[in-house]
Amino acid sequence: MKKILVLFMALVMVSINTISIHAEEQPVVTTTAEPAMTLTAEAAIVMEPESGKIIFEKNSHKQLYPASVTKIMTLLLIFEALDAGKIKPEDVVTTSEYAASMGGSQVWLEAGETQTVETLIKCISIASANDCAVAMAEFIGGSEEGFVQKMNQRAKELGMLDTTFKNACGLDDNVEGHVTSAYDIAVMSRELIIKHPEVFKYSTTWMDSITHVTKKGESEFGLTNTNKLINSYHGITGLKTGTTSKAKHCLSATAKRNDMQMIAVVLAVPVGAIRFQEAARLLDYGFANCTLYKDLATQLPLDAVKVKSGTKSVVNGEVIKDFSYACVVSENPDDIKKVIEMQNNLVAPIAKGTIIGKIVYSLNGKTIGVLEIYAKEDIIKATYKFYFNKVMKLFSK
Repeated sequence: MKKILVLFMALVMVSINTISIHAEEQPVVTTTAEPAMTLTAEAAIVMEPESGKIIFEKNSHKQLYPASVTKIMTLLLIFEALDAGKIKPEDVVTTSEYAASMGGSQVWLEAGETQTVETLIKCISIASANDCAVAMAEFIGGSEEGFVQKMNQRAKELGMLDTTFKNACGLDDNVEGHVTSAYDIAVMSRELIIKHPEVFKYSTTWMDSITHVTKKGESEFGLTNTNKLINSYHGITGLKTGTTSKAKHCLSATAKRNDMQMIAVVLAVPVGAIRFQEAARLLDYGFANCTLYKDLATQLPLDAVKVKSGTKSVVNGEVIKDFSYACVVSENPDDIKKVIEMQNNLVAPIAKGTIIGKIVYSLNGKTIGVLEIYAKEDIIKATYKFYFNKVMKLFSK
């Protein structure tokens, strides 16, 4: 009997140790899951974009075909090129024979036809136009292949470890390995809407039109948004649909209510209409289970910091952005604490924009965010001449 008892206890200890080891190997992610949430989507996620917190997930790292949801990365690179001054909205793009041959969702650009960058962005965002996505890829990357390299490089920079892009539009006929995950789609959606909210100008447009100018003359072509939530979901801001036989029906949906944004991604939904229903449920769940803590850090009064050996004895600091954090139901915003930490022993010269301190935010003893404090002005190093002139002014009084 003793041997059986000893053996039983040994098995229990092994099980406990195994559970502990697996628990340590998993990344620490605060996730709230609804036990009753049943989805036909093969993979799904809800993310609060300001903090990047995951509110709900289902198979969020499973690699799947994304179809035209791919174009979120295409749009991200387009807006980044605009910000960098590499391209301008009014730049004219000539459609290649290859871009015109894409098929699938398109606006029927003809080879040799020209459109502006802004028009092509509109077509990609509203009508999910494959021909326009490839035309822009060639314009920015020199070729679609060159652009795809940029897409994959950007995915690595964003930590999208489940993703490999093979083209700029998401068509997957005769294409293997063009995959991503619900988590990675949420990550690139977050980057796009946080850094480039101007995309909402296009992603919230229900109907618009463009003008084709070709050898055949001028003709108007109507655009209708592929995201049906634009007309039915309160607070919807975008973002991108996708459908192919391999990918089934996909959607990255974004919405904003009471200054809080939410991203919901569904992949491989068997029925097109259901993807909108499930995305709406996920957005509702995110908004219902989050409270946004916001600190207007840019308006905080900051004490000047002493500076040695400078033409001024102190330097003023500034914070360039506010802080926000999504609290799930188990977290109380009132428990969030902030501490302002300024650097000591600052010595001139100090250039404007130099980090001179930070604001640390914590919840229940765990750091949840840090904002840097920057020098608001240049502080020049004092010279002997400066000190001499200063002394002379004292004597002249």
